[in-house]
Amino acid sequence: MNAVAASPTPASIWRVAAVAMLGSLLVQLDATIVNVSLSPLAADLRASLSTIQWVTSGYLLALTFALPLSGWLVERMGAKRLYIGCFAVFTLSSALCALAWSAASLIAFRLLQGASGGVLAPMAQLIMKRAAGSRFSRVAGYAAVPVLLGPLLGPVLAGALLHWGSWRWLFVVNLPVGVLALVLAAWFLPWEPPTRTGRRLDWVGLLLLSPGLSLMLFGLVRLPGPSGFAAAVAGASLLACFVALQRRKGAEALLDLDLFRGRAFRAASIAQFLGNGVMFAGQMLIPLFLIDALGRSPAAMGWMMAPMGLGLLIVMPSMGFLTARLGERRVAVAGASLALVSALGLALLAATRLPMAVLAAILLARGLGLGAVGIPSLSVAYASIAPEALPMATTTLNIVQRIGGPTLTTLCAVGLSALLHGVAAAHAAHAWAGAFALLAALHGLMVMAVAALPRRAEP
Repeated sequence: MNAVAASPTPASIWRVAAVAMLGSLLVQLDATIVNVSLSPLAADLRASLSTIQWVTSGYLLALTFALPLSGWLVERMGAKRLYIGCFAVFTLSSALCALAWSAASLIAFRLLQGASGGVLAPMAQLIMKRAAGSRFSRVAGYAAVPVLLGPLLGPVLAGALLHWGSWRWLFVVNLPVGVLALVLAAWFLPWEPPTRTGRRLDWVGLLLLSPGLSLMLFGLVRLPGPSGFAAAVAGASLLACFVALQRRKGAEALLDLDLFRGRAFRAASIAQFLGNGVMFAGQMLIPLFLIDALGRSPAAMGWMMAPMGLGLLIVMPSMGFLTARLGERRVAVAGASLALVSALGLALLAATRLPMAVLAAILLARGLGLGAVGIPSLSVAYASIAPEALPMATTTLNIVQRIGGPTLTTLCAVGLSALLHGVAAAHAAHAWAGAFALLAALHGLMVMAVAALPRRAEP
């Protein structure tokens, strides 16, 4: 065993890890806490579901498209300066979200919040890696535990805030954490000068991908109207130009499309896309069902959602043990299948009004299943890539994964709105069952994707 890795970790490293962890925790918590609060937001801001879901989808899109900027910005600003700057913008945008006067203004401020958060998350890993060195695995393992609490605490915290106050407190709660993190970052993070390697950023590719996908999703919401059709065509055209540009730019491209020629990387990317997508789509549908269809209070909804976060917290730390004994593919297939069963259980619950005790078991199974898909599929993807291609593969996988959230959330929101349109309250149960059946179908695609993974991760 490496003597440095086996020796006690200095307190200075733990302090740096704690400060860096605050960024990942706040970004993860903010994605969860707002996603489960769309029903009160829609009611207070007088917006439709298909509109208000952009509070979540816009945030996730901005997170995604800020990812490629992180490495480029670090080279020009230095890690500490960039981290403090992004945390300051994230905190300021949280305050602006709390002051929003309409759905449009809230969505705009969430875009700013997501863009700064998209740089914070990879920056936290970079800062910990540079500080911990060979101790990174040990330090990151402990630092990941508070981040895993996000899906568990997010719904409970959102329910309590909505019960005792307004939705604006969902963003006000970020302010003291943000100010504390800024003080701690200025105090404890080591200073590192910019490196200025001269690496170019594919600005054209970034400017094609972001509006292209946004227009596609906007068009999906507005179909079959003429504005929706025009937006969808424009978005598809921009995405086609993006693909053509990426093929031509080679090593300077934003995404390396040649990576998708490998079966393992392709299957793992699809699994990551669908896994992140069904996670966020479910976090949108289930709270809406509990509040709008079953009449539960926001506080009750938060506690009813907690078993899913508990499932994630239980299974994620055991992934190394499970994959070492069963293999990545078996663990991923078992997890995806369990998540599919839970989605079918939600559809049955909506259609037949099973006892609410069943919901806790369904959501616990959902958390256990979804938690068993991400790490094994990532492991297979990275094992199939040459070491020199890992930086590009990491960026590509992160972007593909994060695009899944807004894409499938929008798809399920549109599907639910269409099913509920013009339906009498007495027949609303069938609409909710149909929405969960759509979610289950997406889970079925995820099962097919992980089943296509190779049986053994090859170096």
